[in-house]
Amino acid sequence: QLQSVEAGGGFVQAGGSLRLSCVASGRNFNFSAMGWFRNRAFVAGIGWNGDDKYYADSVKGRFTISRDNAKNTVFLQMNSLKPEDTGVYYCGARTQLYTIASSDWGAHAGWGQGTEVIVSA
Repeated sequence: QLQSVEAGGGFVQAGGSLRLSCVASGRNFNFSAMGWFRNRAFVAGIGWNGDDKYYADSVKGRFTISRDNAKNTVFLQMNSLKPEDTGVYYCGARTQLYTIASSDWGAHAGWGQGTEVIVSA
């Protein structure tokens, strides 16, 4: 079972950028799809092989998810931030291996403490 630790949040003005990171400890990271959620709402997901990427409509074209399997890390690059992007961002691993990304919070586990993002108008 993977356990995530999120980092990279902060305070930023609208239009700014942040890069979140999620380091997952444990076995099978290379075979696990990963997801980013904001206050339990889906933001972005990446499949186990990195080819499948899935975004919430509200962030398409602004956010990019990526993974570095050598470092057991998932990233979320957030550009053109808006006040509605404000929240606590959590990273989780799909409980099934070898799967594509999912927007279902309940399909993930190993959540960390989250990292807070505040975007001012």
